[in-house]
Amino acid sequence: MASIITITFSPCIDKSTSIPELIPEKKIRCAVPKLEPGGGGINVARAIQKLGGSAVAIFPSGGYTGKFFNHLMEKDNVPSVIIETGNETRENIIVLDDSTNNQYRFGMPGTRLTETEWQQCLQAVEAIKNAEFIIASGSLPPGVPLNIYAQLAKIAKNNHAKFIVDTSGEALQHAADEGVFMLKPNLGELSSLAGKTELQPDDIKDIARGMIAAGKCEVMAISMGAAGAMLVTRDMHAIIKPPPAERKSTVGAGDSMVGGIVFYLSQGKSLLEAVQYGVACGTAATMNTGTELCKKEDADRLYALIREGN
Repeated sequence: MASIITITFSPCIDKSTSIPELIPEKKIRCAVPKLEPGGGGINVARAIQKLGGSAVAIFPSGGYTGKFFNHLMEKDNVPSVIIETGNETRENIIVLDDSTNNQYRFGMPGTRLTETEWQQCLQAVEAIKNAEFIIASGSLPPGVPLNIYAQLAKIAKNNHAKFIVDTSGEALQHAADEGVFMLKPNLGELSSLAGKTELQPDDIKDIARGMIAAGKCEVMAISMGAAGAMLVTRDMHAIIKPPPAERKSTVGAGDSMVGGIVFYLSQGKSLLEAVQYGVACGTAATMNTGTELCKKEDADRLYALIREGN
């Protein structure tokens, strides 16, 4: 199997469309919808596939929507380990209002998993002994314990894999308390980890360094939206600014960034090169509508511009 695996506890079918104008109490004609598999780790695996790599996606799936979800993953050529569930896989809706260029994102509640189902997800991760990287990304559905990413961190340590976490809230805190290879918080999530209501720009590096010194992670890649990202390790830090790009949608930008980072690390690139490529991939994703994620040609071109600027 591949040396990269992703785990997603709350996958979904993303339905994206556009409308001429959002008007209440009126039947609105939608454009032909685009249906894609989504959810944090799912998007990371799909991004890696688009970039020319391969990642095994582990996820729960159930009902008629689950069957269609599995079909979409097969269509995208993403190797999958599917945990059958009793409940239906959820669906999300993304609508672009052409008159204002505003995007509306409707996220449906996560599908409840039983203890047996989420335990099977953990067992599937543990069974892949040759994984070099394990990526856990996304929110947790009802029924899944908040410390599940901490449990995965232990599995990764036992399997000698580098564990990368991209989530929020208490689940992120539990993972950090256990200790992981890389955390990828945004500024709000870093603020919560630090127990602060907000962060000043000058505080970011020192707070990240303090968490690294405390054993919460070895590397931190802090997503700063349109400003790019900051890479922090025990010995160095760098701010990676993205080149100018026309932004159409931010859906999947963070997942594309994680996918780019891990893809480059799996190719033997340095941490700095990997995060630079991750920023290029995240920026490339914003250039597409809906939930399309990054395109390799865009990511490669943006990466070259980032390298030139440094």
